[in-house]
Amino acid sequence: MLLKHAESGHPPSEAELLARAAARDEIAIRALIRQHNRRLYRLARGILRSDTEAEDAVQEAYLRAFTNLAAFRGESAFGTWLARIVINEALGRLRKRHLPLVELTEDHDRATGEVIPFPLMLEQPDPERTMAQRQILALLESAIDELPDGFRTVLIARVIEEMSVEETALLFDLRPETVKTRLHRARALLKEALEKQIGPVVTEAFPFDGKRCERMADAVVAQLGL
Repeated sequence: MLLKHAESGHPPSEAELLARAAARDEIAIRALIRQHNRRLYRLARGILRSDTEAEDAVQEAYLRAFTNLAAFRGESAFGTWLARIVINEALGRLRKRHLPLVELTEDHDRATGEVIPFPLMLEQPDPERTMAQRQILALLESAIDELPDGFRTVLIARVIEEMSVEETALLFDLRPETVKTRLHRARALLKEALEKQIGPVVTEAFPFDGKRCERMADAVVAQLGL
């Protein structure tokens, strides 16, 4: 159900939702969670490569964010602020597992020859192709999981979440040119791995909606004591 402004009948702005959330308004908190769930989950999963751990990381990030909303100064978009909390939480989990940290920041990327673009677009699914698309999605998610860390996180941000070059560069502390290079190389690696087996369904990868989305909202609200 859409949350509407009492007087205008229009959905409240993010600023209004944040003000309500700061006052521990459950409906506003749920609305903000629904707005950002998919992006945060995909970013966390890009780092952790585990559905369960990604979900746990996002939940913990929400709890930190909603119990410390006073720390949000509006210097960046609320979604960017949340994304940084999630990324830090995910990296912290890697440290606890004593695994090599994901290399997200600038490094010495070197081109490896001509990069062939790998167009990834979504068409409206045909009911008769649902099962085939599910199989393709499984192949795609597996191939994305196997990408080098820096390429995988950039691809998820740029292609799956459709973030701009500038947003991605800011989020991962990269130069815009490095974001472009990593994206091209990630596409080339996916093309090599999947060849003609994949259809135009990448924006449906790693779904996080429906019951899973509501479960996340329920868990955060419950832990906030609302």
